[in-house]
Amino acid sequence: MISSLASRTRRALVSCILFSAAVFTHSALHAQTVLRVTTIPEEAATEQIRKFTPLASYLEKALNVKVEFTPVSDYPAAVEALVNKKVDLVWFGGFTHVQANLRSGGKVVPLAQREEDAKFQSVFITKTDSGIKTLADMKGKQISFGSQSSTSGHLMPRSFLLEAKIDPEKDFKRIAYSGAHDATIASVVSGKVDAAALDITVWKKFVAENKVDTKAVDVFYTTPGYFNYNWSVHADMPADMQAKVKAALLALDPANPEHAEILKLNRATRYIATQPSNYKGLETAARSAGLL
Repeated sequence: MISSLASRTRRALVSCILFSAAVFTHSALHAQTVLRVTTIPEEAATEQIRKFTPLASYLEKALNVKVEFTPVSDYPAAVEALVNKKVDLVWFGGFTHVQANLRSGGKVVPLAQREEDAKFQSVFITKTDSGIKTLADMKGKQISFGSQSSTSGHLMPRSFLLEAKIDPEKDFKRIAYSGAHDATIASVVSGKVDAAALDITVWKKFVAENKVDTKAVDVFYTTPGYFNYNWSVHADMPADMQAKVKAALLALDPANPEHAEILKLNRATRYIATQPSNYKGLETAARSAGLL
C-alpha cells in the first residue's frame, strides 16, 4: 500500500515537473526577443534607415530586445506587413493606419504620435511662375499626389479639394502618383507636373536643408489641420510589451541631447499618447472621397 502510494506520488511529481518545464519552455520560446519594425516609405529607403537607426538603438536599450528594421517597397506593403504579423511595430500615416485596422478586423492598436500629428497639415506647391495661386487655378493642369495610400500626400489634399468643389478626376488634365513626398517635390521642380500636394514637414525639411529653391518652387495653399501619423502595433502583441513600447516612445525627452537628436531626425517635438478615435475622421474622409 505504502509502495503503491509512493509510486503514485513519484508519478505525480514527475508529471508536475514535466508540466512546469513545458510551461517554462513555451514562455521562453514566446518571450519577445526581437522587435521587427518598418515604416511607410514616404522617403527613400536610405533616408528611412538614417532616421530610424538612432531610435532603434534607443529602443534596444529601453526594451532589452534586438530591433530589426526592414524598409518596404510601398505603403500597401507596410499595411500588409502588420496585418500579417510580419512586423511588430509600424510607423503609419493616419490613412494607412485606418487601412490596416480595417484589413485586420479592428486589430491594429495606435500607441503614440508626435505632438505635430494632432494638427497636421498638407501643402500644395507649384513653380512660382506657373500662374497658380489658388486651388481653383489648378483646373486643367497636371497634378501630382504622393502615394495613393498617403494621408498628407493624397487623402486629405483630395478631401479638401472636394470640399472646394474641385473633382480631381474631372477638373485636372492629368493626375500622377509619385509614391513618396520627395519624389512629389522633384516632379514639380522638373516640370513633369504643374502642381502637387505633400506632407508639410517634408516640405519644411527640404526648405531648411536648402534642397529646394523657394524662389522657383513654393507653397500656394496650406490645408486645415487633421490627425495623422502614429506608431501602431498588432493587438496580438502581449499587453505588457505594448505598454513597454509605448512608455519608451513617450519617455523620449527633448531636454536630453541624445533623445533630442532622435526626435529631430523624426521631425518630432516629442511623442504623446494617441487613441483609435483620433483616426475616425480620416476614415470618414476616405469613405467620402471614395478611397475605402
